Amino acid sequence: MASTTTPLSLGLVLPPLLSPRQHRHHHLVTGFSSPTQSRLSLRIRALGPDLLGDFGARDPFPEELESGFAEKVLGNVDTEHKILIPKASALSLAQQDCSPVSPLQAPMSVDDAKALLKKVVGWRLLDEEGRLKLQCLWKLRDFKSGVELINRIYKVTEATGHFPNLHLEEPNQVRAELWTASIGGLSMNDFIVAAKIDEIKTSDLAPRKRIWA
Repeated sequence: MASTTTPLSLGLVLPPLLSPRQHRHHHLVTGFSSPTQSRLSLRIRALGPDLLGDFGARDPFPEELESGFAEKVLGNVDTEHKILIPKASALSLAQQDCSPVSPLQAPMSVDDAKALLKKVVGWRLLDEEGRLKLQCLWKLRDFKSGVELINRIYKVTEATGHFPNLHLEEPNQVRAELWTASIGGLSMNDFIVAAKIDEIKTSDLAPRKRIWA
């Protein structure tokens, strides 16, 4: 049987076309196909019957343009993207900033104060003749540790402009109280400052634990 070759537009030359029976016989005789033939076979299958190209993008057909298919594709350039800034309620109290309080503003109710009290650690509510306050106590290793804690609290609260009343008491105890004097009770600022104070490191100032042999 005479050999024939079929030229392709890519400058490649195909081997002689064989019938299925001849192809089987050819495979049995040779026992393998050459690497060049294998790569050529994969190349032709990749091109596809319409020889559009190697897995790449193509220009849309006129019918596709008329159908407006691009408007339905995810990631359209006209898609509106919005960056949502978290509201204050989504942030922890320690991440919020104190805001000015008007003297005409009503103090926080007991129910609201009890709800916010769950977000601060170690603080309790005081009711002094109808005026609510926040109070926290720290037991410290010695007098020097008490002075150090007061300094740390001052550094944290200085930027807020809302300061607690601090007392160094015996035996080696620091007492902090928070309330908003201009409204005669509690405001959100008191809980924000309490949360910021909660983040102060105090483990190195606490009394040493006794280890029994």
